[in-house]
Amino acid sequence: MTLPVVCLHGWGMRGAIFRGIAQPGWITPDLPGYGTSTLPDNATAASLADVLSAQAPDKIILLGWSMGSLIAQAWAARHPQQVEALILVAATPCFQQREKWAHGLPAADVAAFAQGVASDWRATLNRFLSLQARGSEDARSLIAQLRAEISGAGEPRPETLAAGMRLLAETDLRDAVSTLKQPTLLIHGERDGICPLPAAQWLAAQMPNAQLTLIARAAHAPFLSHPQAFNTLVSGFIHAR
Repeated sequence: MTLPVVCLHGWGMRGAIFRGIAQPGWITPDLPGYGTSTLPDNATAASLADVLSAQAPDKIILLGWSMGSLIAQAWAARHPQQVEALILVAATPCFQQREKWAHGLPAADVAAFAQGVASDWRATLNRFLSLQARGSEDARSLIAQLRAEISGAGEPRPETLAAGMRLLAETDLRDAVSTLKQPTLLIHGERDGICPLPAAQWLAAQMPNAQLTLIARAAHAPFLSHPQAFNTLVSGFIHAR
C-alpha cells in the first residue's frame, strides 16, 4: 500500500499550490498561519513541525518545498518514526548566509524582505514571486501562475508573512542533517536564484541516503514550471518505496 504524501508549501503560498501535481491520497495542508489556521507564537521550524506531525497519519512520505523543506527537515529529525521518506524541493538547511555558510541569500537581502513586509507586504510578496521565477524557461508564465495561486487561495496575512521571514532568517539545520537517515529525493531547479544549487549539493553530500536530481531550465518552483519531469521523478521515487 502506498503511503500518504504530505506536502508542505513555501513562504506566502498555500497548500493549493500543489493541486497540479497532487495524486489521490496526497495531503496538502495550509501551514499554520495560512488559511483559517492560527500561527503559534514565536513559530520556528521545529514548533511548526510538531503541530503538523500531530495532525498527520502515523506513517507518511513528506514533501517540502522551499520554506516547507526546512519544516520537513525539522519534522523528519524530530519524528523519524513517522517519516518513511523525504522529497525536498528547492531545499536548503539554512536560508540565510552566515559564518561558514555561503550558500544562502545575503543577510541584508533577507532583512530587506522583512522590512518590505512591514512597509508594503503586497509589493514585497510580488517581488519574491518574481525572484522565484527568475531564470526559469518561461518566467513570465510562471510568475502569472504563482500570482494566480495566491489570488485563488486567498491572500496571506501580513503577520504570517513576517513570522515566516523570521523563520527563514533564523533557521539553521546544518547540525541535524546527518541524522536524517530516511531515503531522500532532492529535486532542484538548475537556475534556482533563491536557494542556490550548492545548498542542495551540500544536503546531498551530508544526508546518508539522499540523491539529488536537477531539472534543467527550471528555477525555484520546478513542479510548476516542469510538472511532467517533476512528476516522473516523484512517481519513480515513491513507487520504489
